Amino acid sequence: MKHSFLSWHRASVYLPVSRILVLILSISLINPLFAEGGRTPLRVENGIVSSASRLASEVGAQTLKQGGNAVDAAIATAFALAVTWPTAGNIGGGGFMVFHGANGDATTFDFREKAALAATERMYLGLDGKVANNSNHAGALSVGVPGTVAGMWKAHQELGSLPWEDLVAPAVALARDGIPISYSLQSGFSRNRPRFSNYPSSMAKFFKPDGSEYALGETWRQPDLAHTLELIQEHGHDGFYRGENAKRLADFLASIGGIITEEDLARYEAVEREPIRGTYRGYEIVSMPPPSSGGITLVQMLNILEGFDLAAMGHNSADYLHVLTEAMRRAYANRAEHLGDPDFNEGMPVERMLSKDYAAELRSTIDMAQKSVSDENGFAQPYESEDTTHFSVVDKEGNMVSVTYTLEYGYGSAIVAAGGGYLLNNELGDFNAIPGLTDREGTIGTAPNLVAPEKRPLSSMTPTIVAKDGRPVFATGSPGGRTIINTTLQTILNVIDHDFNIAEAIEAPRIHHQWLPDRTSFESWGFSPDTIRLYVEKGHEMSQRGSQGAAMGVYHDWENGLFLGGSDSRRGDGAAVGY
Repeated sequence: MKHSFLSWHRASVYLPVSRILVLILSISLINPLFAEGGRTPLRVENGIVSSASRLASEVGAQTLKQGGNAVDAAIATAFALAVTWPTAGNIGGGGFMVFHGANGDATTFDFREKAALAATERMYLGLDGKVANNSNHAGALSVGVPGTVAGMWKAHQELGSLPWEDLVAPAVALARDGIPISYSLQSGFSRNRPRFSNYPSSMAKFFKPDGSEYALGETWRQPDLAHTLELIQEHGHDGFYRGENAKRLADFLASIGGIITEEDLARYEAVEREPIRGTYRGYEIVSMPPPSSGGITLVQMLNILEGFDLAAMGHNSADYLHVLTEAMRRAYANRAEHLGDPDFNEGMPVERMLSKDYAAELRSTIDMAQKSVSDENGFAQPYESEDTTHFSVVDKEGNMVSVTYTLEYGYGSAIVAAGGGYLLNNELGDFNAIPGLTDREGTIGTAPNLVAPEKRPLSSMTPTIVAKDGRPVFATGSPGGRTIINTTLQTILNVIDHDFNIAEAIEAPRIHHQWLPDRTSFESWGFSPDTIRLYVEKGHEMSQRGSQGAAMGVYHDWENGLFLGGSDSRRGDGAAVGY
């Protein structure tokens, strides 16, 4: 923590000294931040930020301490993650923000990436009708118009309180002065070296000039990223989408076969959307609408499960896991068939999918003794990378923010914008690449999520806030690709049905089922052989995985005036930080 404070202070050599940086240094020395991880929640009196990077959580918590609200802290955290957590933290990607005020107001911000104006429905296909050279996931054509800066800017214009330049300043300082190389950074750079090696700009960012790796604890500086962040700090939205950065990015992408132009960047705007709303056992569920599939799918599963006494079944018993699987099976099938970018799909049956009556119909088809069948008429789920990141924030007034944003794959496309210092996403791989082709191997070609100019691809990101009597109680979300929705679901069930604290809810073992392939994945360390045997006896096929997701949550204990935070130990650099 001392390193980060000194880094921000030294940044004053290069930058005008902002009010917030001076206060950060002085107040932190007499009123330190508090952090916690694992199954024991952090408990504080004023506010918490929980993210995948301790340094980024510190930035957000300091913003709260200086009088910033939850949105201010979320913006500062997001920009800091672009420096400290490059596998998913970003300014070259996109995502979603859910806000719930202590006064009951709620809204969402959609800053999902878009396809370029020159994009076409069959742009990834070769002459044989198949995807050519994995081009929807690798290379310049996989890059969507980034949305993160626009999303942060729009949220600030609508709900921010501190000056924009003060919120970006810590990220500038961290990029310019450097951060220590952690094990996660070192291993991530090394693991992705074959991908980075295709682009000189990527090698220059993640390795030393002679090509050697950074050692643990060594300082890693990112001067090009610092300069881009300075442009954003000074010019806001236009610092990224117009002028120097836009021209440099468009020219660079054109040089490697991309199709994003200065016009694409200038046209990009984030969208404020009405949240998806549901109820579960007297709680209110506020989540992200399309082009996120998360909110609708989450509420549909909760509606189905509300008809079962989950507490009586027992946490992660065989019967409990069975009904979770069957709810997942039905909701994910509907997800694939119906959902896409709402600006391109007017006929999505959202009201029916969210209705309690429809959930009762689906529930009535569940046999407690035997699994259902995911047959050839179902809809398969294409691969969606699990390298996203989530963070949650609560301020001293009780306002909450839940943000999930991503580059898609870990380190996105592995393409660093030359001269810009930031990674670019490969998010367009979330579109259905082959129109009309849906099969059991994982290909899906349904119409709502086909490629189109300026269209946003469907996402599983599920930033969610749970409220009671109009007041936000806890915020949660996770990375994990297709597993995100189910991780968020189980975190919510753990709190409401099983009375876990927020940290216990995050740490508990999880499962995932997504209709097709018809297989349930279990975290290998978390379930007894007897439970697995009873579950399999109902006809389920299962596989094992090391871990699922990395939830980050905050909780407001209104009765006792305390804030609780949990940071998933599945991601070792994370922390809940508060004061």
